[in-house]
Amino acid sequence: MRIVVLALAAVSLLGLLPAQHAPRKIDFARDVHPILSDNCYACHGPDESKRLAGVRLDTKDGAFAKGPNGPIVVPGDPAASRLFARVSHAKPAMRMPPAASGKSLTDEQIATLKLWIEQGAPWKTHWSYTPPTRPELPAVKNDKWVRNPIDRFVLARLEAEGLAPQTEAPRSTLVRRLAFDLTGLPPTPEEVQSFVNDKRPDAYERMVDQYLASPHYGERMAMMWLDLARYADTHGYHIDSHRDMYNWREWVINSFNRNQRFDEFTQWQLAGDLMHKPTREQLLATGFHRNHMINFEGGAIPEEYQTEYVVDRVETTSNVWMGMTMGCARCHDHKYDPIKQKEFYEFFAFFNNIDEKGLDGRKGNAEPLLRLSTPKQEARFEQLAEDIDVYEALMDEKTIAPNVEAWERKALASLAKPEREGLELHLEADNSFSDASGHYRHAIVERGEVTFAEGAVQRSAVFSGESQMQYAAAGDLGPVLASNKPWTAAFWFRSATIQESGLLQMREPGDEKRGIEVLLEASQPIGDLRRGVKPAVRIASQWPADALYVRTRDFVWTTAKQAGS
Repeated sequence: MRIVVLALAAVSLLGLLPAQHAPRKIDFARDVHPILSDNCYACHGPDESKRLAGVRLDTKDGAFAKGPNGPIVVPGDPAASRLFARVSHAKPAMRMPPAASGKSLTDEQIATLKLWIEQGAPWKTHWSYTPPTRPELPAVKNDKWVRNPIDRFVLARLEAEGLAPQTEAPRSTLVRRLAFDLTGLPPTPEEVQSFVNDKRPDAYERMVDQYLASPHYGERMAMMWLDLARYADTHGYHIDSHRDMYNWREWVINSFNRNQRFDEFTQWQLAGDLMHKPTREQLLATGFHRNHMINFEGGAIPEEYQTEYVVDRVETTSNVWMGMTMGCARCHDHKYDPIKQKEFYEFFAFFNNIDEKGLDGRKGNAEPLLRLSTPKQEARFEQLAEDIDVYEALMDEKTIAPNVEAWERKALASLAKPEREGLELHLEADNSFSDASGHYRHAIVERGEVTFAEGAVQRSAVFSGESQMQYAAAGDLGPVLASNKPWTAAFWFRSATIQESGLLQMREPGDEKRGIEVLLEASQPIGDLRRGVKPAVRIASQWPADALYVRTRDFVWTTAKQAGS
């Protein structure tokens, strides 16, 4: 036990001896920046409203400036640097950071700051803002293990840590990894067996080429890109209408499969509509920035949400292509990235020229829309357009208008004429409720007031909620309902309100409810600020024992403007 204690004491004493080798090279980003960021930026950082004593340490200009009590950092001279003087001050009350902050520097951290200043205080920006340079390939001991330049970096690190690479995985495992990486799907048994049996030195490269040529490769790559593009099938707000973006998704898949250059892939998605004589494919590519949320809620302000759409494009573009967030600079200068608020809105201006509405999407995709017809349909469109031009050139507006009116009158007249044979009742509701069937079963208004207005065919009757009309010959329905012969009832109506109510009743007196009834039922909200009901028809000889009841499966009735008939 005593020997062990002496040995430990010797090791401890050796640890206190001064180092005989040269001092380590300080790297600002790795060694110094974390110290300043964790301990100093709260009071001397990017937040101007919280900055104290006019000292800023998060920028090179600020750190090397002449502070109120002298230069903050003097390269090569720690004694003349206020930064070192304050973090190493002998009096605790004068030492930075102050005790009230709850932070303090260790002796090692103070030594690091001193060594950094002694070495000339080299300043580096964050690595993501430093242009990349091609490094020298590192030397390795096991040269035979290396197959490509990347292997050298991997092996150099392993050797530095005293480690050795693992042996190569079985070929069945390699092909499985490769298939999942490049297609997202497991390999087929035939693919596994083919690779296991392929003894050629380039067998692996051949299998890579095979999977790159698969259409599933584009699907696999597109999955990640769709996430970046905030791809979704709906608009995302409370009134969440359906949208279709699959054509843009297919374009992304095809772009990966044909190995489109990334610069072209980028330009088309960000500004395909600004290309010289843009093709339909280039316009379709701009769907990347049509995947944002779209609102159509009652009370929403169009200008507000149009701004939100543009902000979404700014933030998404910076995240995807620049690898950084610009969202903070929407409200103030960015505190951690070199982005000014002014620069955010300069970027904003690029996307603030799209012809779109702040509130849209009620009927699906929001405008502007791109017609994506098939080549056959496009050819038909072109032919129809040419035909229209020819006919319009032959007829001026004064000639066309009477012809259109005559055509409409003829079409409506033919629509309004019912079959007369076997007709029991025909109430035209055109200024009166006279029976035009020849049986003279006229109707009368029993309650409320009925007015007449323009209708779908001729004129129509307008009922209030209190109106009621009685058919003088309602009792004659008995033979019709009791008959085994087929019969037909047809009617036009439009409802100004969407609520559960009866629209039409033709019944005999009595408790059997013998007759015909047309009604609206099962009212509920649908879509954006609309209500829907299910139209129903009841035909009863005796309700409910002997009756026929038919109701629509879907809520097909909407509003007076879009009413069904």
